[in-house]
Amino acid sequence: MSEHHAVDPRTPVLVGVGTAQRRTAVEAVAGPPVEPVVGPPVEPVDLMVEAASAALDDANARGLVGRLGSVAVPAGNWSYADPGRLVADRLGATRAATVLVEIGVPQSAPIRVAAARIARGELDAALVVGGEAKATQLQLSRAGLEVPETDQGEVEPDERWSPRSELMAQAEIDAGIWQPVEQYACIDNALRHAEGIDVATHLDEIAALWERFNRVAATFPDAAFPEPRDAAFLRAAGPGNRPLAFPYAKWHSTQWAVDQAGAMVLCSAAVARELGVPVDRWVFPRVLVESSFGVSLTRRTELHRWPAMRVLADAAATHMRRPLTEIDHTELYSCFPAAVRVQQRELGLPTNGTPTVMGGMAFAGGPFNNFSYQSTAAIVERLRDAPGTTGMVTTVSGLLTKPGLAVWSTEPGGGALIADLGDLAAGATATREVTGEHRGAATVATYTVTYAADEPSSAFVIADLDDGRRWIGTSDDPDLLHRGIHDGLIGATVQLDRSTCSLA
Repeated sequence: MSEHHAVDPRTPVLVGVGTAQRRTAVEAVAGPPVEPVVGPPVEPVDLMVEAASAALDDANARGLVGRLGSVAVPAGNWSYADPGRLVADRLGATRAATVLVEIGVPQSAPIRVAAARIARGELDAALVVGGEAKATQLQLSRAGLEVPETDQGEVEPDERWSPRSELMAQAEIDAGIWQPVEQYACIDNALRHAEGIDVATHLDEIAALWERFNRVAATFPDAAFPEPRDAAFLRAAGPGNRPLAFPYAKWHSTQWAVDQAGAMVLCSAAVARELGVPVDRWVFPRVLVESSFGVSLTRRTELHRWPAMRVLADAAATHMRRPLTEIDHTELYSCFPAAVRVQQRELGLPTNGTPTVMGGMAFAGGPFNNFSYQSTAAIVERLRDAPGTTGMVTTVSGLLTKPGLAVWSTEPGGGALIADLGDLAAGATATREVTGEHRGAATVATYTVTYAADEPSSAFVIADLDDGRRWIGTSDDPDLLHRGIHDGLIGATVQLDRSTCSLA
């Protein structure tokens, strides 16, 4: 206790976490017809308020809501003009300014900025909250009912944060490779080739990793989809696991058809003391780093790498004076297997490990733009149950574009590293010029095969040109599709015809 009372009064402290969830009879991505909603349907802001209220209650300090100077919300599958104001008004946080964080800004940014502003004396306390009601929205739509959403009229948040760099190259947009599953499948295929394994072994590795995640979900009380799914089921597409983009099927994907919200309350150590927040609630940020630098997939020279995450990992390990393998509890952002697999390698974690306490976004549930808040809440509970341990949460923004990394502990340590390391990430990331139009031969750098009615229908191909540029386009060549699924295409020569290609 004495160590807590010795910390600098401006030290940022996470004092409350809260989550909200509704279990709705909607199977993610696709599923059977469902019965109409019975009773008032929930909308996203309802869940945000519930999670925020739970976080304030978790802090166990009367008066904290009146000290909130900021309510930040990341944009989601809804169109509220100023969701932070809706939350603040319903909580009674009359002093709070509001922040709307647009898609493309890392989910970790509101936490990092809140902590930095608290440390500088600009804020006493801040709320970060996000939520989705996608399951309810799907259920209502399938039943032919109106999806409710509070209309705020013509209002603006006090702050609006926009991304500083691209998430997707124009050539990628022109080629039509804008679905995350397609780009992540390309990344995973590139990683397979870089590590010199065949397609069968690759499928085995993905299935084994996801089976381990599924086993964790079975033990996590709030998992949305905890039903057992073994490696044989997860290994390849089949009944109940339809193909999406090779090597991925439905249950490799984040499942965003959930009603979930998460919230965090941060304040200064001085405010925590003044309001009597019990010290067993205090959790300190030891590292809050991210990269606002972004470069699209096809522009990255090494398609299987994420140098920006390596930059964050090195900074965190240096500050903590220990390798990240010594962190006690870990929740890696897990929208697709490639995200986990690449992060394991960049963070120096064992590739046969299970870096989740929840079961990941395929099984715990993957709300569109706020999973990091649910995972932070889960890690905080682990830390409070085992004082003195450390917990790590990572964030993925875009297509392995802008990473975030947080390390938390019940002990303050030597202070926090709070920084945007975008400049360092930019210097560490080699890039290429990209085109979607070319004629002539090229070498496949990576690819994915997509499906129609469960049958291979087309492919996205990323290929290297002799002049050093990179090409992105499509193919419906049956031989190319067959080879992509069974033997792998990377390293093969293809003949480009403007925006399409075939095996040479």
